[in-house]
Formats: sequence, structure tokens, C-alpha cells
Amino acid sequence: MKNLFVFIIALLISQEVMAEPLDLDKLLAEVKQSQGQAGKIDAQKEAQFLADPDKQKQLLEAARAELAKQEVDNNQLKAKLNANAEQLKQLEEKLAERSGGLGELFGVAKQVAGDLKADLNNSLISAQFVGRTAVLAEIADSKALPTMVQLEQLWFTLQQEMTESGKVVYYDGQVLSAAGEPRQTKIVRVGAFNAMADGQYLRYLPETGKLSDLPRQPENHYLDLAEELAETSSGQAAVAIDPTRGAMLGMLIQTPDFNERIQQGGLIGYITLTLGALGFIYGLVRLVQLSVIGNKMTAQIQSTKINEDNPLGRLFAVAEKSSTEASDNLDLLLDEAITREVPELEKGLSLIKLTAAVGPLLGLLGTVTGMIVTFQSISLFGTGDPKLMAEGISQALVTTVEGLCVAIPLLFLHSVVASRSRVLVQILDEQTAGLISRRAGK
Repeated sequence: MKNLFVFIIALLISQEVMAEPLDLDKLLAEVKQSQGQAGKIDAQKEAQFLADPDKQKQLLEAARAELAKQEVDNNQLKAKLNANAEQLKQLEEKLAERSGGLGELFGVAKQVAGDLKADLNNSLISAQFVGRTAVLAEIADSKALPTMVQLEQLWFTLQQEMTESGKVVYYDGQVLSAAGEPRQTKIVRVGAFNAMADGQYLRYLPETGKLSDLPRQPENHYLDLAEELAETSSGQAAVAIDPTRGAMLGMLIQTPDFNERIQQGGLIGYITLTLGALGFIYGLVRLVQLSVIGNKMTAQIQSTKINEDNPLGRLFAVAEKSSTEASDNLDLLLDEAITREVPELEKGLSLIKLTAAVGPLLGLLGTVTGMIVTFQSISLFGTGDPKLMAEGISQALVTTVEGLCVAIPLLFLHSVVASRSRVLVQILDEQTAGLISRRAGK
């Protein structure tokens, strides 16, 4: 009380001080005055207490009487509590004696109900049969013995799950889109393995008890099988199912497709593929050009008329214009003509070969770059999370594959183009030798 009074006085003084300029001497005098007043109040209260001792004695006796009464009540309640505990112990022993082996049986029933509840919460079949786990939760969570009705419901639920696991069922239900928008559609459920709707695979959401579209669908041939199954009303139909009840499908849809694989290669991968595509296109163009030239040369061999739209025709034209020359001079003229034609026939071979050689080198460059990125991730974040290193490793491996994919077909193409070019040059050499030999015979 004294402290409270001093606090109130100090508060009033502080308000006055805030209103007026601070005067430390005045504040000290007021505090000293408040201490004197508090002492007077305490002295008055003490005098009043000592002036009436009989009243204080009566209050003390009343408090002692109340304490004795409470102790008696406490002893009575404690004795009653002990008696109730003893009676409860006897009743539990009597219950255990009467239940006998049923206690273990009911314990097994509760365990089975709990396990079945966990399985049904993740089962596709629960999307069709809603609310199956309510009775199982009562059996598993209740401390009382399960009733006959509950045991029969447990048996029915087990039998229903086994029966529905072997069926292909068509039914109308609600499906959530990847964005969470519901729609009513026809659902095809293949046992407890997969569910499909509108030609797409679905996933089961245990937290909502509904089916939802996968955020990403598997490859097209799996979707074609799903559409075929949806259109089949009787008989047999091929379909791809996930025996792991969604785990394998979840990993399958996370597999990168062709475009994502290319993106993993990064800038070096794009350069490698672009260079390879340009080299392959150029090689095909040269092969087509050599094939056209070869067809014209074959036609020239079979024709008596000289046509200068092909190397052999131009060679014949040189021989025709030099009909009066000696065989030695004709040999030199034809060699000169062949020398002019060969570069055109062998044009582009070096470029195709260079492109085939550069592809693996770019792949090696991408491998080294990817490993640098991997080691940077390790130095910054450690090796605790492999996903942090996945980007660099993917770049290293994908660029290597891209470099090899560029080099292998270009090497084959270079071999084909070079072979075709050598055949045409050989035809020119053979025809030149024939012209010279005929001129020498004349």
C-alpha cells in the first residue's frame, strides 16, 4: 500500500513537472513530504489494529475453524477417491476376466481398421465411394470395444476394396483441372491403379477426396491408349497402368521431353545443333547436286550429241574443238579440262568434314562448362542437395550427346558425298583415257 501511494504521488508530480519546467529541488522536497505522509498513514493503521485486539482474535479463531473444516473435507474426499480407484481396478480386472481372448481380437480389429483407413485415404476408389473411412475412424480411435455393426462394416469395407480393385469402372464424377476448376465428366477407373477422363490421366488428392488432372501428361502413345479405353464399352482394350498406384506415373511425367533436353544443353547445345543442322542440310544439297550431275553425265555417255550442261559434255566439247591436235596435246587439254571440273565436284567435302569434327569438340566444351557450373554449386551449397548440381551435370551430359548426334550422321553423309564425287571424277578419267586412246588409234 505504501509503495502504491508513493507511485501515485510520483505520477502526479511527474505530470506537474511535464506541465512546468523541471525544478530538482522542488521535486526533492515534494518526495520527502510524500514519504512523511505515507508514514503517518501506516502509523494510524497500526494504531487501529492494536487498539482492538479482541476483534483480531475473533478473526484468527474463525480462520482456524475454517481450516479445520477444510482438512476434514479433504480427508473425506481423499478416502472416497481411493475407494473409487480400488473399485475401478476391480471392475477392470473383472472386465479382462470376462472378455478373455476377445480383448486381443478387438485389438486386432482396431489395428486393421487403422491400417485400412490409411490405405483408403490414398486409394482412387475413395473418389467414387465417399465417406468410407468414417466408421473405420470410429473403430480405430474409440477406447470402447467395437460393436457387431462396426465389425460388419469393417468386413464390408475390406471386401469392397478388394472387389473394386479388380474392376474397370465407368462413372460420372467431378474432376478438378490443373488450375483447380471443377468439371463434371465421365471417369474411367482401372481398379485401384489409374483413373482417366477426357483421354488424360488423373491423380487422387487425399486432402480433398477428389480427382484432378495431372499437371503434365505422359507421352502421346499412353494418351492414345487412354482414349481407346474410354471409347471401349465391351471386350478387351490395351491400356497402360501404373502398378505402383501413382508413384511410377509421377516419375514418368517428370522425365524431360525432347525440347526440355535440348534446353538443358544451354547456349553451347543450341550452337552445336544449329551447326549440325546447317552442315547436314548442306551435305544433302551437295548430294542432290552430284546426283543430278551424275544423271546428266550418264545421259551424255549414252548420247551422240554433246551437251555442255555437265562436266563430261564440256570434256567432249574440248576434245571436239581439238580434233586436229596430236594425242599428246589432246592429253594436256583434257587434263586441264578435268582440273577445272574436279573442284566443282569436290566442293563442300572439307566443310562437311569440318562440321563433323567440330560437333564433338563443342560437346566437350559443353561438358567442361557444365562441370564448372557443378563445382561452383558444390563450393557454394555443398553436396547436401543433389538437385543443386543437376543443372550443371545435365548440361555436361546433354551437350556431349548433342555433339555426338551431330558428328555421327555428318560422318556418314561426308562418306556418301565423297564417294559420289570420286565416282564422277573416275568417270571423267575413264572417258578421257578413252578419247586419248581413240585419237592415238586414228
